Amino acid sequence: MRFPTIRRCPGEGDGKKELAPPFRNPFVHDLRFTPLEKAKIALMTVTLFPIRLFLAAFMMLLAWPFAFIASVGRNEMVVEPQSLWRKFVDVALRTIMRVMWFAGGFHWMTVKGRQALPAEAPILTLGPHSSYFDAIPVTMSMSSIVMKAESKDIPVWGTLIKYIRPVFVSRSDQDSRKKTVEEIKRRAQSGGEWPQIMIFPEGTCTNRSCLITYKPGAFIPAVPVQPVVIKYPNKMDTITWTWQGPGAFKILWLTLCQLHNEFIIEFLPVYTPSEEEKNNPALFAHNVRRLMAKALDIPITDYSFEDCQLAMAEGQLRLPVDTCLLEFAKLVRRLGLKPQNVEKVLQEFGNRARKMEGEKLGLEDFAHYLDVPVSDMLRDIFSLFNEQEDNMIDIREYVIALSVVCRPAKTLETMKLAFKMFEAEEDGAITVAELACILKTELGVADLNVSRLFAAIDTEDTGKLTFDKFRSFAEQHPNFSEDYLSTDNTGRNGCPHQPSATPNAKPQTNGFCPDFSPRVNHHDTTPDGSVKKHN
Repeated sequence: MRFPTIRRCPGEGDGKKELAPPFRNPFVHDLRFTPLEKAKIALMTVTLFPIRLFLAAFMMLLAWPFAFIASVGRNEMVVEPQSLWRKFVDVALRTIMRVMWFAGGFHWMTVKGRQALPAEAPILTLGPHSSYFDAIPVTMSMSSIVMKAESKDIPVWGTLIKYIRPVFVSRSDQDSRKKTVEEIKRRAQSGGEWPQIMIFPEGTCTNRSCLITYKPGAFIPAVPVQPVVIKYPNKMDTITWTWQGPGAFKILWLTLCQLHNEFIIEFLPVYTPSEEEKNNPALFAHNVRRLMAKALDIPITDYSFEDCQLAMAEGQLRLPVDTCLLEFAKLVRRLGLKPQNVEKVLQEFGNRARKMEGEKLGLEDFAHYLDVPVSDMLRDIFSLFNEQEDNMIDIREYVIALSVVCRPAKTLETMKLAFKMFEAEEDGAITVAELACILKTELGVADLNVSRLFAAIDTEDTGKLTFDKFRSFAEQHPNFSEDYLSTDNTGRNGCPHQPSATPNAKPQTNGFCPDFSPRVNHHDTTPDGSVKKHN
């Protein structure tokens, strides 16, 4: 697979088209240090770090009794009057939190613009979201936030969180997303009675290289919002805590080892939605995102939290950071090609592709195969598989890629489907060239050397490989991709090179950005306005 020479990013809901920004995986943070920087960190680790860690922990413990007393007997459905003692508690907590951040190296914070009143903008949309240090504006304003329900049970921290009257999302409650949106609407439409709600509409942490797709939850209430942009213009980025890179404690350690950490927050003018935007939360979200990206001077991209989950799926074939499948997944999602009944649709696609016996398809035939009209986005999908630049593609590669996107952790299921499409009828086996085609598509790369893997499985040197042999080998060698495969994506058709990150990085959860947007069926509006839906 390879990127198209020119890619297009249709605006969400507005029909306008923009060129996509240069590809950089927003879910990867590669942190490297010079020998001098390592020496400084080592010195700070034994001198400044323990002092700062102690002071930060002490400040949190000091804040706990204030938050506990103010939260006792509180009615979650009614806002109590701001009596004198509650105002004192509020000021005390803000002061304690500011001292905590000061102890952590955030000595001064730059604030630009003016925070709107709750009656002017009930919702504050913050971005880019890149770290748990994004809690700074929450403690500055004591605004409410949307959080996972499990957070309130964390000792000390849970009490502090409950003080700011958050909207909790419960994973165990199937109706929780709907209830959360209804609660946000109730508060947002209270005429300023409730505190403002701070929401990170990206839904996950990125490396701040772009703004990914905004979830519509913050925009469903159809009330004015105030966009707020956050910057950490430090020479060394120890702040970013995303899905692939340094873990939570390492980020804390490295940040506390910096002599000074800079933080800038800018409150942009209140954005009042038009009637069209009130009826179309996706359009509302897109326009606010575009405004915030302009203020940050960074691009927007249609990558989303779902793409992050795809990139970090725990399958036997872990996707490389420079995979083209993120681009493919985005286009599939935008065209509404992701089926509801995954297993049934993939089997049907596999059977049809097998009958074609490797016959190549042009763009028109490809559109007919998928039962969608030809569009710019379909052309971009087509270009991903048009490696020979002869305007012809092998439909089997599309089916493999779709299988990975729909079930990223089920490596062997995708391989079984691929073998079914490629195997010869007489012996049910594939060749080394066919294995290379299958695996490079499953990894989303342009070049892949599978000779070592093929030789390790084909011990009898038959030049053929069956799925049973492959499955047996994979079960005995669960890390076969790391041990036997090598990629080379630096050639003409490869995806742009990405810096390598921690190879065995695990997904990090983030309590500040739960996904509370209502779930919808997997169908979308196609470019010509019709609805495409797979059963």
